[in-house]
Amino acid sequence: MATKVMMEALSPTMEEGRLAKWLKNEGDTVANGDVLAEVETDKAIMELVARGDGVLRKRLIGEDTTAPVGQLIGVIAGKDEDISAMLGGAGTAPSEPAASASAPAAAAAAAPAAVAPTPAPAAPAAPAAAAAGAVTDGGRVKASPLARRMASEQGVALSQVQGSGPGGRVIRRDVEAAAASGVASTAAPVSAAAAPAPADTRAAERPAAKSGGKPAAIPVAPGMAIDGDARDVPLTQMRKTIARRLAESIGPVPTFYLTAEIDMTAVAALREQMAASGDAFKVSVNDVVMKAVAMALAKHPECNAHWLGDTIRYHARVHLGMAVATDDGLIVPVIRDADRKGLGAIGREARELAGRARERKLKPEEYTGSTFSVSNLGMFGIDQFTAIINPPEAAILAVGATETKPVWDGTQFLPAPRMRVTLSCDHRVIDGAVGARFLQTVRHLLEHPYLMLY
Repeated sequence: MATKVMMEALSPTMEEGRLAKWLKNEGDTVANGDVLAEVETDKAIMELVARGDGVLRKRLIGEDTTAPVGQLIGVIAGKDEDISAMLGGAGTAPSEPAASASAPAAAAAAAPAAVAPTPAPAAPAAPAAAAAGAVTDGGRVKASPLARRMASEQGVALSQVQGSGPGGRVIRRDVEAAAASGVASTAAPVSAAAAPAPADTRAAERPAAKSGGKPAAIPVAPGMAIDGDARDVPLTQMRKTIARRLAESIGPVPTFYLTAEIDMTAVAALREQMAASGDAFKVSVNDVVMKAVAMALAKHPECNAHWLGDTIRYHARVHLGMAVATDDGLIVPVIRDADRKGLGAIGREARELAGRARERKLKPEEYTGSTFSVSNLGMFGIDQFTAIINPPEAAILAVGATETKPVWDGTQFLPAPRMRVTLSCDHRVIDGAVGARFLQTVRHLLEHPYLMLY
């Protein structure tokens, strides 16, 4: 009996998906549960599995094509079974219909001929070091879905690219650098600008450099390659969701902001003592902030709340969202019951979730259900900022950099590490005094961090 292959809702908020890669060809035998394709949702790359046994008779959309949830994208049936009725009479429908051409392909076709690059000569043999650096998984080069798409568009041979991601995985900046250096296949690259090495994201946690001596190097971050006057980039599923969610937040939500400056002297001393005990005890400033926020939310459940339209839901459990920047946009993994976990456990879980978030490998339950969120830009040297609330949450805390400043102790100015945080509050849920009391508790815990060890 024939089985329809549908674009499934692979995440709780998914409305459409981009078919990133077919893993089965027409004519392949498949069994119930076999992975048919990789689908890019609004949050991650997920596997689409077969819901029946038979032969993959038709692939109705091509790779890099977006389809709404519920659309028929393929048919599994017996080898000689008539599937014309299932296809609406289109028994000879092509497996890669022109009408379903992807947005990126359409954008490329619409690009003016004037900015098309001159066909490149055949690429020289890749350097031995680069070829040796390619990491494979069962004969397939390890690369992020974004890197694979860019490599295909720019004519880069992934097998000749040395990956700089986790475990040697090829990521966006590797493809951009390879395109600039000529590590390509027979296709001409679309862009040719190397991305500089990423900035040292731990620099903001170090004491500020003293004046004099050798000047500090200017931090750089990976950049986007643009040929000609402009470059149109189709929205990814994640970016579409970010745009929709932020429009739901910043307009309708009546938001007010509370900022506090916190003395981080005790946190610096605690981290130094923990680090002296070995790598297993090292924690970041963000780990300590997350723990303080979680404990404060347990004491102030009126801030650990969701706005549901005609009701406010106050949560007894603290599920802390942690904003993580990825190549495609922001995603918020969740540390569940964060108030009940120690500093070390929060640090280990935060690093593991952040790593898989950047690789688009999070499970839906790992990025849904947060009751409050924290966004930290301190590692980029940002002193202070305001973050946008993630509905239906009622608040979010923005964390800036720790800076050494002169502080008056009553008799003299002394250098002290200070950090600014800003609480964005939904005024429908949280009043000013309520938010201020919550922020007071966060400050007290960070200025007396040993209270968090009990």
